[in-house]
Amino acid sequence: MNVHIGSTDLASGDDAELLAAVERWVEREVRPIVQEYDHADRYPDHLVEQMKDMGLFGATVSPEYGGLGLSASTYAQMVMTISAVWMSITGIFNSHLMLALAVEKFGTPEQKATWLPKLASGEVRGGLALTEPDAGTDLQGIRMTARRDGDHYVINGTKTWISNGIEGSCFALLVKTDPGAQPRHKGMSLFIAPKGPGFTVGKKLEKLGYKSIDSAELVFEDYRIPADHLIGGVEGQGFYQTTGGLELGRINVAARGVGIADGALALATSYAQVRKTFGKPICEHQAIQLKLGEMATRARAARLLTLDAARIFDRGERCDMEAGMAKYFASEAALENSIESMRIHGAYGYSKEYDIERLYRDAPLTCIGEGTNELQRIIIAKQWIKRNPAA
Repeated sequence: MNVHIGSTDLASGDDAELLAAVERWVEREVRPIVQEYDHADRYPDHLVEQMKDMGLFGATVSPEYGGLGLSASTYAQMVMTISAVWMSITGIFNSHLMLALAVEKFGTPEQKATWLPKLASGEVRGGLALTEPDAGTDLQGIRMTARRDGDHYVINGTKTWISNGIEGSCFALLVKTDPGAQPRHKGMSLFIAPKGPGFTVGKKLEKLGYKSIDSAELVFEDYRIPADHLIGGVEGQGFYQTTGGLELGRINVAARGVGIADGALALATSYAQVRKTFGKPICEHQAIQLKLGEMATRARAARLLTLDAARIFDRGERCDMEAGMAKYFASEAALENSIESMRIHGAYGYSKEYDIERLYRDAPLTCIGEGTNELQRIIIAKQWIKRNPAA
């Protein structure tokens, strides 16, 4: 069941046709197998091949490099559509697109020409390797080092919770080229790091939700990488290159939250009209109506905040506050709607035979990924004060 929460779509022409094609694909190929694959934590190889054919691995890559060149607004709507059914598969291409964004936005002409066509086609797939066992939100606390050795760098350290870590073959790798630099961010650099000798996958990490996409520990032991893999060719720019992609990353997580909020609302709306108690459908009971009213409002507000941030991003304007607002609100909407939908389902909502339990397990990740919601509120407050100085 699709729930219509208002006319908020921004796409037209080719973008609208793509979104319609993605929606048909989700209903035809994804929905019938999601429960089986999610419960088995099975990697959906055949869906990955279909996503390649649709060009999703180049969704935000410029057409000159073989990508679709989608705006953030269209991309966000695509993520919403897919996440309403199965959030996990959006992570397979989104983490990959963060790697492509770093190369396209900050890479040298040679790096763009070499890597972007392969990334856009899905020939090379990967992600973003930032998090370490002792460094998540505090990126400046990473310990992985890269030491210059002639025309190579030698890298040592460990990354964790890396999406596509097993199935991917190349990653944007954040390291410290000058561990003693002060302030710390000046010693950080970002590399294009393909798998090879010295680069191993430590283990697959088991998760509550977000199944069927591999999250892994990556271990680097004297991993040698050519110096021309340093993104932009200049040391000390890694922190800015990484945070420069966080606005789009947070818009993406917000879009996932919108999708889950919509999906949970759709399931609750459908169930409430067929489940009867005391001689009538439960949607006619005021207690259920109160829940549905709140859920519908949250879902729509989350969508509007996300599309607002995406529009500002597409205009090339700074949107860290708006992206933070969207990520914060939409992820909380996903969590609240999944819980309320589970309650509306009653005991059935706690059963693995019903889809709501998957949304309930997936939703919490959106409150953590791309910066915790506690951090988002701090970012929002700081930017709000900066933009509204006292007279």
